[in-house]
Amino acid sequence: MNAKLETKIKNLPSNPGIYQFLNDKGRVIYVGKANNLKNRVRSYFHENLSSPKTTIMVKKINDLELIITDNEIEALVLENNLIKKFKPRYNVNLKDDKSFPYIKVTKEPYPRVYPTRRVIKDGSKYFGPYTDVKNMKTSLRMINEVFKIRSCKLDITQESIDKEKFKVCLDYHIKKCDGPCEGLISEINYNEMVNEVVKVLKGKTDELIKDLNLKMNLSVEQLEFEKAAEIRDKINQLAAISSRQKVVSDDLEDRDVISIAYEGKDSACSIFNIRSGKLVGKKQLRLAIGEGEEETDIYSAAIKFYYGEFVEVPKEILLDVQPSDSETFLKWLDSKSERKVKFIFPQRGDLKSLVKMCKENAILQLKELQLQKMKAEGSVNYSISALKRDLRLKDLPKKIECFDISNLQGTDSVASMVVFENGKPKKSQYRKFIIKDVNGPDDFLSMQEVIRRRYSKLKEENISLPELIMVDGGKGQLSSAVEVLNEIGYSDYNIIGLAKRLEEVFLPGQSDPASIPKTSSGLKLLQQIRNEAHRFAVTFHRDRRSKRTIKTELTDIKGIGSSTAYKLLKELGSLSAIKASEYDKLVTIIGKKKADILINHFKEEING
Repeated sequence: MNAKLETKIKNLPSNPGIYQFLNDKGRVIYVGKANNLKNRVRSYFHENLSSPKTTIMVKKINDLELIITDNEIEALVLENNLIKKFKPRYNVNLKDDKSFPYIKVTKEPYPRVYPTRRVIKDGSKYFGPYTDVKNMKTSLRMINEVFKIRSCKLDITQESIDKEKFKVCLDYHIKKCDGPCEGLISEINYNEMVNEVVKVLKGKTDELIKDLNLKMNLSVEQLEFEKAAEIRDKINQLAAISSRQKVVSDDLEDRDVISIAYEGKDSACSIFNIRSGKLVGKKQLRLAIGEGEEETDIYSAAIKFYYGEFVEVPKEILLDVQPSDSETFLKWLDSKSERKVKFIFPQRGDLKSLVKMCKENAILQLKELQLQKMKAEGSVNYSISALKRDLRLKDLPKKIECFDISNLQGTDSVASMVVFENGKPKKSQYRKFIIKDVNGPDDFLSMQEVIRRRYSKLKEENISLPELIMVDGGKGQLSSAVEVLNEIGYSDYNIIGLAKRLEEVFLPGQSDPASIPKTSSGLKLLQQIRNEAHRFAVTFHRDRRSKRTIKTELTDIKGIGSSTAYKLLKELGSLSAIKASEYDKLVTIIGKKKADILINHFKEEING
């Protein structure tokens, strides 16, 4: 520690405020807040530090700057602004440099509604941030379809209307605007409509529908049927939107759910917005964290970043981890929302399920992020990594063996085994099996026979199992295969069943199918493998059936050899088609002499 820094530490005040640590190049490497600067800053220079990350940071501190505030809430707000400004190396930062877009409702006599990335304290209302631009555009499109909000940038005031300064545009003629520029809608009525838009953006669609129903009934009583019909159409559009929003709680409360998944320096934060018991929005944040970051600090950073802007603060915030400085955060959130805000850490019931669902979304985001990095680096097949994630496997399933049974009305039962390595078919390792020990069409016993023959051989030859075994079928086929593998003596293996009907993936010992997104590239790989196993099995079965038909039905006719039978089947397709063919047709295929033999044989069959 240099003399200048040592002097500053000895003379620290006991006030609340902000401290900034700088390195030898004058760059801010950490920003923190404290209720007592003296106690907090000195704690960094004790011998027993809380984490390796802090130990490394302290070694790089060359200077210290302070900003004193009136209280810790002011310090929290200032800390958040400074972190966004300097992006210090040892703070948790937002991963994305670009600002997220908002939907802005302007403060004008006739407000406009449009997207923006610039948040200005000009009295306008801001809704967001929208971490998914597609969702924001969907919301704006819905607003433009349901409400007649002006799209122009005109500065419309009563004075400009009185002077006839503006003329209505095309939007008025196609009934997308009520023409406020010519005074065709009053300022009061226009702002009533804007307030309806605000309710929708807040997720209060059901509340708005109730208000509109009252207005519609009032219009009917006043014999304003055209106005009532217009309100009715708006109600129907809003009801369609509301029906698509998932009901997640029965108590109709407003709450946000926040959960974070992280690994190493990668993290993902998932936020569910629940209004009146319905899931009305999902948002995502990516945080840049350091190795060994405290989980409570990561949650604190996410709350600061998310609620630090123009974001509506609900009555309740559900979390699975208590953030550091919870009391300060709650005071800050109370001041932003002008009401009491609570952190809730549910242990059971519907709220616990909500937190769990939010956590699963965060985990999925994190895995997708990691897979994108792997894909960019070209280190591993993307679908293989996705499969490892979806099935929660310890290792990448680089080698997958899949089995399928094929029979027709219990005859010529066969099985196929296809092999995929690194997501690609390895045809040199494909295998065909003729079912020997099973009589009749019993897929379960047939699957057991094939699994026993395949993996008993591997056991004898001391060859390791593939990373993933797959059977075509549901719980029954899977249980049959598991029983045999255990019987052979295997205990550590990965096996799944893929049912055709609903494309469901079953795992051993689980009655319900695994929860895998239908769009997952891992699931698509499983489907590709299953389809290849089915194709290979059906082709083998068809070849055996054709050979059996040639051998037992046609070649038993004296004078008809296998080559002649093959010509007939290739041309006509089946024995019944051969029997139904005209004499001249047979002559063109196999000649007059053999055609005569066939016709005489078929006549004897009929007469005989």
